[in-house]
Amino acid sequence: MKRRDFLTTTAGVTGYSMFIKVDGLAQEQDKRSADEIRRELERIAPTGNRPINLDAAPLERNMTMVDLQCDVLVAGGGMAGVNAAISAARHGARVILVQDRSRLGGNASSEVKMHVCGAGISWGRPGWRESGLLEELRLDDAANNPQRCWELWDLLLYDKVVSEPNITLLLETTVYSAEVKDGIIQRVQARCDRTEHLYRITAKLFADCTGDSRLGLEAGAEYRTGHESRAQHGESLAPETADIQTQGSSILFTSRDYGKPMPFTPPKWARKITEKNLKSRPIKYWEYGYWWIEWGGHLNTVRDNERIRFELLGIVMGVWDYVKNSGKFPSSANWALDWVGMLPGKREARRLVGDHMLTQMDLMGLTPPFDDAVCIGGWNLDEHPPTGFEDPNLPPFVSIKLKEVYNIPLRSLYSKNIRNLFMAGRNISATHTAFSSTRVMGTCSVEGQAVGTAAAACIKHNLLPRGLYEDKARLKELQQTLLRDDQTIKGLKNEDPRDLARTAKITASAQEPACDPVSVINGWTRAMGNGENRWAAPLGTDGAWLELAWDKPQNISHVQLTFDSGFQRELTLTKQDDFNERMIRAPQPETVKIYSIQYQPAGSAEWINLVSIDRNHQRLRRHDFQTVQANRIRIHVKETNGDTLARIFEVRCYA
Repeated sequence: MKRRDFLTTTAGVTGYSMFIKVDGLAQEQDKRSADEIRRELERIAPTGNRPINLDAAPLERNMTMVDLQCDVLVAGGGMAGVNAAISAARHGARVILVQDRSRLGGNASSEVKMHVCGAGISWGRPGWRESGLLEELRLDDAANNPQRCWELWDLLLYDKVVSEPNITLLLETTVYSAEVKDGIIQRVQARCDRTEHLYRITAKLFADCTGDSRLGLEAGAEYRTGHESRAQHGESLAPETADIQTQGSSILFTSRDYGKPMPFTPPKWARKITEKNLKSRPIKYWEYGYWWIEWGGHLNTVRDNERIRFELLGIVMGVWDYVKNSGKFPSSANWALDWVGMLPGKREARRLVGDHMLTQMDLMGLTPPFDDAVCIGGWNLDEHPPTGFEDPNLPPFVSIKLKEVYNIPLRSLYSKNIRNLFMAGRNISATHTAFSSTRVMGTCSVEGQAVGTAAAACIKHNLLPRGLYEDKARLKELQQTLLRDDQTIKGLKNEDPRDLARTAKITASAQEPACDPVSVINGWTRAMGNGENRWAAPLGTDGAWLELAWDKPQNISHVQLTFDSGFQRELTLTKQDDFNERMIRAPQPETVKIYSIQYQPAGSAEWINLVSIDRNHQRLRRHDFQTVQANRIRIHVKETNGDTLARIFEVRCYA
């Protein structure tokens, strides 16, 4: 078995692939040449061996220049950038991921500690939790990090990225310039002062996942800041007059009960907080807080970041002083801060303009469906006042519930005027009103997966982003590829002509009401208004089985299974205890744990084993094997992670 195949097969089954990879390297090192080892290290930590051209950079005489090339450069390593990089790499593109922090995840990292929100049940839409790559990450984290350690989430993201052979990761590195010719980015420059490197990176395609649109800014991409006027797009929720104000930033904290009195003395620069300041911000818990300590949207959230940090820290210290010393919360006596963020969690800065700008009406379902839909959103239209905590007379947010989840089109994920620039995250092409929903990290993640997959398709077919949209056959192929990768696109189902399972006859050992075995080939992979869309059956003493049969033998070398992972629940990493109570921080009980795949050769009644798995916690599992000629394929479920029913949403088979 090849090393990469080994990693792919075991990831999500026996823990983080990083730990497996270390063991694998120890066993295989003698088998690899020195050049192979050197290339592996160069991918993780590229270095240069020539001095700076002082004519080009006269003030950088102590830096070392490194020239790099790739298919896709992803700027920004938050949730959008991580998902974009991984998806592009898994589809064959050579990727460089540039992140200006020491860790990945952005607002979801240990530097900010904001839980990933999205289209799930927070707003009364059970069953719509994001699928795809984000679900893979969430399930790994729940299974391997029940203690809710944020640094292990950082490590998981790092592991997922460095374990992809097609990704070169540059941490603590900032993109600071771009060379553009005829609307095409030719090359960008980035710097890492910690390693004293300047990188000149040439790529075919670029993805701005920086949140602040730094790459787009340097490239001259059209962008917007602040609120559009109500008349500009006919949005009833927009203000009468346009402005450049944004939503503010927040600094969070965590605390815990130490079992003994824990006094607190605030620093001299802490704000003095009174009951008046908290008029619209009731304190109900203090182990984790508070998103409503928000400030700075009336300033420039990029240029004024240091001022915003200072003011937010002053408010955090003042609020904690109020909790501890006002006398209002005697049960806080044994509690003390154990972490305070130093990085403002930013909500909004610049938004890049694409061929389509998402509007309030798009999100409310008042416009025609998009033919280029590539992912979903579902957070409510959630507006925050720019002044935030500064104005206690205003509520900290106003939320307008969306009736349903909505689709996001490809045309909102690439630049209107920079022809080889994608974007994903809070900087996609949307009005401020639409942005108030699309900004959350669950939505940013699925945008990233869409962009990464689209970028790989562009590389494969020699297309620019707009060309991919205009080529309707390739566009449909992109959508079907996303569905195969477990991305959800509202209203679209599996119609892959290569999927041999779609022509099979389906039978099973048993079934629950409304959970017909044929559901596994109906094209849908989540329980929605159109039905359960899954097979379910009681686990007998020998488990339960599902069988696919064909009229004539089929050549099969790949089987893909989509299990149930409990979309009716929330699943994320949070320090907020009452929010965490909605989740299961372990393998999800509905998910199949132990199973095998068998086949029956043409002209034989014998069942031959192809795959045996005994510690699964993932929703999407793919299995490759030597081509077999099969009349029948059987999936034998022997045990779940706790539930009494075997459940499968989809089975796919490929030659």
